[in-house]
Amino acid sequence: MFNTKFLIAAAAALTLSACAGINTDGERAVVGAGVGCLAGEAISGDCTTGALVGAVGGALANDL
Repeated sequence: MFNTKFLIAAAAALTLSACAGINTDGERAVVGAGVGCLAGEAISGDCTTGALVGAVGGALANDL
């Protein structure tokens, strides 16, 4: 099970590295939701909560 979680976390990290060309809050929210879902599945098995947190984080990332 650990190997699966590690692979999911690595895929999420690679997905985040592709965020350089994202310009709008909506695009960042979509990418954040996807990465959050992957991270939520890897950490606790809950995609929905991870997607919500990722979407909010992605949408607000430019404002920080």
